[in-house]
Amino acid sequence: MNAQFQPRRAWGIASLLFIFMAVNFVDKTVVGLLAVPMMDELKLTPQEFGLVGSSFFWLFSIAGVIGGFISNRVATTVMLLVMAVAWSVFQLPMALSSSLAVLIISRVLLGIAEGPAFPVAVHACYKWFPSDRRNVPVTVFSQGAGVGLLLAGIGIPLITAHWGWRANFYLLGVVGIVWAVLWKVFGGEGQIDTEHAAASAGVQQARLPYRRLLLDRTVLGCFLLHFVAFLCLALSLTWLPAYLQRGLGFSNIESGRIYAAIVAVGVPAAIGVSWISQRMLARGASSRVARGVFSAVLLIVSGLAFVCLLSDALPVVWRIVAIAMAMSLSPVIYSLGPAMLADVTPGSQRGAVLAIDNSIASLAGVGAPLLMGYWVQHLGGAAGYHMGFAVCGVLMVAGGIISVWMINPERSARSVGQMRQFA
Repeated sequence: MNAQFQPRRAWGIASLLFIFMAVNFVDKTVVGLLAVPMMDELKLTPQEFGLVGSSFFWLFSIAGVIGGFISNRVATTVMLLVMAVAWSVFQLPMALSSSLAVLIISRVLLGIAEGPAFPVAVHACYKWFPSDRRNVPVTVFSQGAGVGLLLAGIGIPLITAHWGWRANFYLLGVVGIVWAVLWKVFGGEGQIDTEHAAASAGVQQARLPYRRLLLDRTVLGCFLLHFVAFLCLALSLTWLPAYLQRGLGFSNIESGRIYAAIVAVGVPAAIGVSWISQRMLARGASSRVARGVFSAVLLIVSGLAFVCLLSDALPVVWRIVAIAMAMSLSPVIYSLGPAMLADVTPGSQRGAVLAIDNSIASLAGVGAPLLMGYWVQHLGGAAGYHMGFAVCGVLMVAGGIISVWMINPERSARSVGQMRQFA
C-alpha cells in the first residue's frame, strides 16, 4: 500500500480539499453576516430570519447520511464536483429574489448539497494517504473551515458596503465554479484505500447490528456532545454578526472584523486542545479521560461562558471574550469524537456511524437559529440575544455533564469485542 503513496500528488489533493472546506463554510455563514441588511431591505422579522437560517439544516442531516453511504459506491471525485457546481447554482436565487419562500427553498437546497461535504472530503483524502499518515492532512484541510469563516468575516462586510448584500451571492457562485474547474483539472481518485480493500477482500470483518452500535452508551454520549457543541456553531453562523451589530452596537464592517478575530483565535485553540488530549494519551491517560471527560469539561466551560452573557454588569469586551471562549473550546469534540467512535465501531461500519454522528449533530442547526429568533423578537435588543445564548449554554452544560457519565470507550470496546465473538 505504501509503495503507491505519492506525497506531492496527495498533498495537492489535500490543498484542494482545504479550499473546498473554506468555500463550504463561507456558504454556511454568508446569511449570518448579511443578517442586518437582509432584514432591513426585505422587512424580515427576527423569527422569519431565524427560519431562513434554520432552513439550511432541515435536510442537511438526511443528505449527510445518504451521501456517506453513496460515497462507498460512487467516486468521490464525481461527488465533490457535483456538490461544488450545485453550491454555485443555489446561490443565484438568493441574489435574485426578495421572496421569503424562495430564500428558504434556496437554503434548503444548499443544505442538501453541503450535507455530505465533510464526510466525503475525508473519504477522498483517505484514498491518497496510507493509514499511518492520515491524521495530519485531514487536520490541515479541516482548518479550511476556520479560514473560510475568517475570510468571510473580513470580506463580506466590505463587499456589502461597496456593492450591496446581493453581490456576495453572485461572487460565491463564481468561486464555486472556479473550484469545480480546478478540481476537474487537478483532482483525482486515490487508489490507496482501494488497494487496501482489495488486499483484505478475503477477510470477513465482524459486523454488528446498527441498533446495537447506535444504542451503545459511548456512541450515544459522543452523539450528545457533538449535538450540543453544534448549537454553538449554529448560533455563531446565523446570529453572531447580528448580535455584534444590534446587540453591542458595532458597525457592519467592525462586526465583521470582530467576527474574523474570534474565528482567528479559535483555529489555534482547537489545534492546541487536541494536542493536549494527545499528550494525555501519550502519558497513560485512558481514552475516557483524555477524550471523553476532557471534551465534556471544555463544553461545560463553553456553556458557562454563554450563560455569563445574562449578566448586565458584564462589559462589552468581556462579552466578546466569553463568545470567543465558547467558540474556541466547544469544537474539540469534532476531532476527539470520531476517535472515540472509531474505538468502538467495526471498520466495515465506521463510515456510516461517523456520517450518522455528523448528521445528528447538524440537527442542532435547525433549532438553534429558531430559538434565538424567538427570544430576540419577544425580548428585543441585547436582552433577547443574551437569553438565546444563555439557553443554548444551559443545554451545553447539561449535555457535557450527562456525557461524562455515558462515555467510556474502553468499556464499550470490550462490550463490542464480546459481541463480535458471537456475531
